[in-house]
Amino acid sequence: MMYNAVVMDHFRNPRNVGVIEDADGVGEVGNPLCGDMMTIYLKVRDGRIADIKFQTFGCGSAIAVSSMLTEIAKGKTIEEAKRITNRDVAEALQGLPKNKLHCSNLGADALQMAIRDYEARQAGIPRPELKRKDEHEHSHGDKCYCPYCDVEVEEGATFCEACQHDLKEEH
Repeated sequence: MMYNAVVMDHFRNPRNVGVIEDADGVGEVGNPLCGDMMTIYLKVRDGRIADIKFQTFGCGSAIAVSSMLTEIAKGKTIEEAKRITNRDVAEALQGLPKNKLHCSNLGADALQMAIRDYEARQAGIPRPELKRKDEHEHSHGDKCYCPYCDVEVEEGATFCEACQHDLKEEH
């Protein structure tokens, strides 16, 4: 699989990586059991995206998409950002391999979720506490695996050293 120079640049030198602790909007998409997870954090001032950060666990395309998405959205009004599509992200990256186009969907979806979260907060709708949807089960036999990165962990562990996630529930 060949990646172009723009995709490789955003993969090797991702822009806007990190967390905004007091974010005005947060959007998370993906499935930790299949690989790609994206979280987008927004800071909005005067109706514009003043800051945007991301955390992505996934392939090089997912990281490049997250990086490019944040570059496209930064400085845009909320209304302009609502119009950013997966096609816009893929075009800005000058294309993605066909089997990686789903990554641009994840990025655009995460941005739209963050915008909806921001708008809900502005409307006074309390943000529900995020809870993992997948129930703990031993789907790999009788061993325990981290639900975020699928690395084997000890029964009863509360922290995954591999992906640095807290494991609040027993796994």
